[in-house]
Amino acid sequence: MTQSTADKRARFRELHQSGCFVLPNPWDVGSAVLLAHLGFKALASTSAGMAWALGRPDGAVSLDEVLVHLSNLAHATDLPLNADFENAFAETPAEVASNVALAVDTGISGLSVEDYGGAEAGLYDFDQAVARVTAARAAIDRSGSGVLLTARSEGFIRGRPDLPETIRRLQSYSAAGADCLYAPGLREDAQIRAVVDAVAPKPVNVLSPGLPVEGLAALGVRRISVGGGLAAAAWGEFLRAAREIAETGTFTALARGASGRELNPIFAEAGKG
Repeated sequence: MTQSTADKRARFRELHQSGCFVLPNPWDVGSAVLLAHLGFKALASTSAGMAWALGRPDGAVSLDEVLVHLSNLAHATDLPLNADFENAFAETPAEVASNVALAVDTGISGLSVEDYGGAEAGLYDFDQAVARVTAARAAIDRSGSGVLLTARSEGFIRGRPDLPETIRRLQSYSAAGADCLYAPGLREDAQIRAVVDAVAPKPVNVLSPGLPVEGLAALGVRRISVGGGLAAAAWGEFLRAAREIAETGTFTALARGASGRELNPIFAEAGKG
């Protein structure tokens, strides 16, 4: 490791100033090291990927577990790490501020806060949602850390795909101090362009909708993440190989695995940092 936390935070902010970059989502230290080896410029945690690695459904992890996980990922590579901080594991603005401060102390370079409180709470009331972003902003400012704040509006993946309301929320989150805006679930070019235009000049993150990087960059997107996609791909291949063994007694799928000759030198080099 040669990059200090301050260096990584400064670099993360620079990445948001121009161009378009992919922010892939590792779920453990090994996957983070491999993604860094492949030349990505920054990483982001994934709540789903972390939960699955623990044998749990998405959302069934504690704040303390996430803080340890973020520290491990933030110090695993020289790349900046953005934290998928869900709803900040908090309801009230005061609780959001307290938990965001804890997350900042893990060494992350950015974090996202959602406006969804779970199946029972649903989307937070508009005023409460804005107050939560304001609280997160204040906590980061008090830390003097320069951590980049992303505010997420979850309607499109939580059964409320209302573009005008999503834009209203994102604009208000921007005014409350969010550095980057994110509405996962946007899939149409017109929707993405509308959000980009509505919050300009602030950068917009999208959850990869299947369009290539070039196409999303043309729409004005600054940052692309894949959420739990890479973790799901890894689990999918694991299940296919294991099912073949369990159901047919054959092992052909194992031939698609990465070899020790490929993996061991990568991890050995990372261990020297």
